[in-house]
Amino acid sequence: MRENIVLKKLKNGKVTIGSWVCLNSSIGAAIMAKSGWDWLVIDAEHGVIDYRDMVEAIQAILATQTVPIIRVAWNDPALIKRALDAGAMGILVPMVMSAEEAKRAVEAVRFPPEGKRSVVGVAAEVLHGENYLERANQEILLAVQIEHIDAAERADEICQVDGVDVVFVGPYDLAASMGLLGTNFKQNPVWQETVQRVLIAAQGAGKPAGIHAQSVEEAETYFRQGFRFLAVGSDVQFLRLAINSILSDLKVRW
Repeated sequence: MRENIVLKKLKNGKVTIGSWVCLNSSIGAAIMAKSGWDWLVIDAEHGVIDYRDMVEAIQAILATQTVPIIRVAWNDPALIKRALDAGAMGILVPMVMSAEEAKRAVEAVRFPPEGKRSVVGVAAEVLHGENYLERANQEILLAVQIEHIDAAERADEICQVDGVDVVFVGPYDLAASMGLLGTNFKQNPVWQETVQRVLIAAQGAGKPAGIHAQSVEEAETYFRQGFRFLAVGSDVQFLRLAINSILSDLKVRW
């Protein structure tokens, strides 16, 4: 099985940079991966990506050095199992609310004795090699999302769960749970303090923290704070920005 370069970098204290794949297009996923991101999250929680789309996106990304990560729709062992069986090298679990829920995610991701993932001949073995069953527990990344104020208040216990590799702040759902949706919440000191609480809890547990940024400048701010698993934008965002920029330029000219 190929080495998970994202896990290696994180264990060495380095920053990793990724983005979101939201379009149901394997060609789009390939374009994103060939750009050189450390990792890409294929978003199977929101949007239009179905299982076939996910499988094709994983295969497109695996043709590069980029690490494919699946954000599953829920903390469901069946969803996690199918994503891993398709060849994902990482799982991002949304809306983890407690240490018990984090432990359940670990059990779904890891083969026995570390977890309860079922064993069967799957596409992952074809994609990753004959030693997949021996190496999967060491090479598959598990990230859990803390994206609710109640979860943020339990950040210490969630971050301490063995088998969780990354703790990822979901900024928008966190803001919504705090009654800040529709406001300039990133400038709200209470929201900022909550994000810092999660970051400190992760650092205290010796684990990298992640968060989603909408710009290079915002990512730089998070990096300076201590985040090491940084997501920037998405395929949809980049496509929209490029189209708007080019079209605006054309309209000015003619």
